[in-house]
Amino acid sequence: MSHPDCRLNLRPLGTPRGVSSVVGPHGVGASPGDKKSKNKSIRGKKKSIFETYMSKEDISEGLKRGTLIQGILRINPKKFHEAFIPSPDGDRDIFIDGVVARNRALNGDLVVVKLLPEEQWKVIKPESNDKETEGAYELDLPEELCGSHPPQQSVKGCNDSPDVIIEAQFDDSDSEDGHGNTQNVLVDSVKKLSVCVHDKGKEDSDTPVTKDESTSMSQDPRALPEKSLQRSAKVVYILEKKHSRAATGFLKLLADKNSELFRKYALFSPSDHRVPRIYVPLKDCPQDFVTRPKDYANTLFICRIVDWKEDSNFALGQLAKSLGQAGEIEPETEGILTEYGVDFSDFSSEVLDCLPQGLPWTIPPEEFSKRRDLRKDCIFTIDPSTARDLDDALSCKPLADESCLHLQLAPEEGAHGPVLSVQVVPMLPRLLCEELCSLHPMTDKLTFSVIWTLTPEGKILCEWFGRTIIRSCTKLSYEHAQSMIESPTEKIPEKELPPISPEHTSEEVHRAVLNLHGIAKELRKQRFVDGALRLDQLKLAFTLDHETGLPQGCHIYEYRDSNKLVEEFMLLANMAVAHKTHRTFPERALLRRHPPPQTKMLNDLVEFCEQMGLPMDFSSAGALNKSLTETFGDDKYSLARKEVLTNMCSRPMQMALYFCSGVLQDQTQFRHYALNVPLYTHFTSPIRRFADVLVHRFLAAALGYGELPDLEPEALQKQADHCNDRRMASKRVQELSTGLFFAILVKESGPLESEAMVLGVLNQAFDVLVLRYGVQKRVYCNALPLRSHHFQKVGKKPELTLIWEPEDTEQEPVQQVVTIFSLVEVVLQAETAALKYSAVLKRPGTDGLLGLQDKEEPDAGGPEA
Repeated sequence: MSHPDCRLNLRPLGTPRGVSSVVGPHGVGASPGDKKSKNKSIRGKKKSIFETYMSKEDISEGLKRGTLIQGILRINPKKFHEAFIPSPDGDRDIFIDGVVARNRALNGDLVVVKLLPEEQWKVIKPESNDKETEGAYELDLPEELCGSHPPQQSVKGCNDSPDVIIEAQFDDSDSEDGHGNTQNVLVDSVKKLSVCVHDKGKEDSDTPVTKDESTSMSQDPRALPEKSLQRSAKVVYILEKKHSRAATGFLKLLADKNSELFRKYALFSPSDHRVPRIYVPLKDCPQDFVTRPKDYANTLFICRIVDWKEDSNFALGQLAKSLGQAGEIEPETEGILTEYGVDFSDFSSEVLDCLPQGLPWTIPPEEFSKRRDLRKDCIFTIDPSTARDLDDALSCKPLADESCLHLQLAPEEGAHGPVLSVQVVPMLPRLLCEELCSLHPMTDKLTFSVIWTLTPEGKILCEWFGRTIIRSCTKLSYEHAQSMIESPTEKIPEKELPPISPEHTSEEVHRAVLNLHGIAKELRKQRFVDGALRLDQLKLAFTLDHETGLPQGCHIYEYRDSNKLVEEFMLLANMAVAHKTHRTFPERALLRRHPPPQTKMLNDLVEFCEQMGLPMDFSSAGALNKSLTETFGDDKYSLARKEVLTNMCSRPMQMALYFCSGVLQDQTQFRHYALNVPLYTHFTSPIRRFADVLVHRFLAAALGYGELPDLEPEALQKQADHCNDRRMASKRVQELSTGLFFAILVKESGPLESEAMVLGVLNQAFDVLVLRYGVQKRVYCNALPLRSHHFQKVGKKPELTLIWEPEDTEQEPVQQVVTIFSLVEVVLQAETAALKYSAVLKRPGTDGLLGLQDKEEPDAGGPEA
């Protein structure tokens, strides 16, 4: 479910508690790049490695004239020397080659770049091994495009915007042999699809990083066709340091024991190779670190960059704290949270003192005269069984006119943070989000409701917004609601249901659920008729040991009718509120837009599908959804191919963004691509997302309940930008947490076996989607007992032939052909004591569907008979 913005932190993002938010190099010792003034006069100024940033005035003028370009920096997690910013025209990303050209900017920073002369642009050789012209993407799918997250966390498994995408798509290296930086081969112009957390290509010596030779110019690029060049640029300014400047990693002694630096500094090596190595003053390190460095080889530390001078290869940092042993859940989780600037400390006494001190809290009498009293209605919540923060409730009853129903949705008035695999970091104090604002059954609650009169077919006849008081009669889980949907005529035994208030019966609740389900089906059907898109990807759900907290197992989470029921009404309410607030405040509505897919990547995918003989229509969101729905059969092989193609279709998709309606002049840009609607916002989760809190305030003003928030469009846009940043950070935290838990599961319970489908073929390796777990991994030929392997292209289709060593010397070698959409069996196994795991291929067998892997699949149907 949605994992909204974490609590607003007044300290700069990423500043660990106990560390000053304004720390210069003089506070932690002289910078390694500094020289005393008397030395400078003798030796001359030390040569700069990085360029001085341009002035703000020149930056502003250059952006206006179009000679400079701004964008969010994305560093390839597999090749840290490669970075990109999106092209403003939606074409191929702009390439930034090497650490020097990146000019001290970090991943996620908002930077300004200047294009290099054309003779320095990156050469894209059509038949070479370099197909990653956009670099490796982290998945940025909008939540409205995907399924909800699993129910084992204490948050809702589905809602209006199930934001937590639990797809453990992680890899450890980008090389084909698992060691070097050899670039990969897929189908022409189709970038590699796997996503990683770690990078093996970075050395831990204190020597300067040099750019990869694969990007050097072997010939005059101006003599090449225009399409074979990728615009290249260098960073000239950092508009906003969005990266937290905090990192987890390990301490090491400097290599040169005779240097002056060795006596003053240790070297901090971040686990995230996109962060530079950092000089840390020895006085910040443990007292015995210099004499016993090996004692700390597996100790995870947090370090924060405080400076990075022009004349230094490495940054200067301050060691914040020791987290504990690497590979353990708690220190690893704390490191993830710190790196992404999530403040998970307790709320201050100043904040807590603002809350009601005496419990139980009761609604003030004056509220009853201001609100619509709905306490007698059969209202209930549907959430995961473990949920403690219940943020919306539903009700449905037939009216006297049998052709109409009365439906209401009531999100609470209040305002959650990143959802981890074992914990929730709340946006608000738990007293608010789990008690006062949570819609617990048999308790009076203040709510903001949307009430519709509509036909059983979902046609809205009347709509009302207003402040209400409700009293939920029961807390249903998704499993409870699902059992009611699946047994429409049978009475559910009382022992299988949660307590229901005496004013209502289980039969009454059952009827309401069935009515809601019936309307939701109609709404959903109409949404897709109207051109909506959904990319349901495999999502992991973990089962945890109650004593140790370690994962015992995992499974693919099933998104069922009860989830869809809640989702449809959340979407309906969010769209209704978007229209209401925008009508009332056309210049100051907080909305949510979803841009169309990136043009270049979408064109690459179109070309790929044409080469594979897949009749896919990418002309619109609805056309793509129809293609994914109708192209594939329902046999096991076809469904696996659909999973792979769905995964591929996620690559060009962009992130949905909050924005202020008065800032964007072109209303066509307001649209939500995946939902295919003109206006959308977030209203239904104000205890989880700060954006919803703002929307509540604007809706209240639109209804005359209060004053319009004193925010000009530019100020509201800054709030929207902050929500976007925190939402992205929260999403990354969830993904890394899922990866952490899956790696621990492989280490503790592995090896794990599963069927997998090939989604990319390289010279010496191939990428697979592991179907049982929804993870992507790379399988390396040199990790298999092969006699030989051979790569070739059949037409434009890459093919890798594996010759297996026979298990018995008297047997003949087994030949296996691997191509895209081959179905294979893989084994996931822990690599070392560290939290890394690899995939190896099982020997070809005759059981299951393994026989399909050698067959060509020229069309979109199932395997050949």
